[in-house]
Amino acid sequence: MKLPDVIFIGFNRRVAALHRLTGQIIWEWKAPKGSCYVSLLLERDLLVVSVDGYIYGIDPLTGGQLWSNPMTGYGTGVTSLVSVNGISSGQLNLAVSEITARQAASSSGSDAGSGH
Repeated sequence: MKLPDVIFIGFNRRVAALHRLTGQIIWEWKAPKGSCYVSLLLERDLLVVSVDGYIYGIDPLTGGQLWSNPMTGYGTGVTSLVSVNGISSGQLNLAVSEITARQAASSSGSDAGSGH
């Protein structure tokens, strides 16, 4: 399995990896602490998971927990995860909008040159 074949979902302190074409569950992981909302950030070959103030590093291909950090003193709640290399669950709509706009601009530019 290669990373581009995997999509990630998170809810109720759980994360699952699904095959993007079949929807088959590849692996499941449950945070040992925290509850409620899950934030996800795929950072190259690391899936960063935030659950109610706890941060976990997960291997995106196996679901194995690589590390954890309780983020003591930072409080709890929904975490914003940001990276120059990845897209967090909170930024997904913006990223999709930007990709769609680029594709539309690219398509209209190629049509203009063909006389259509």
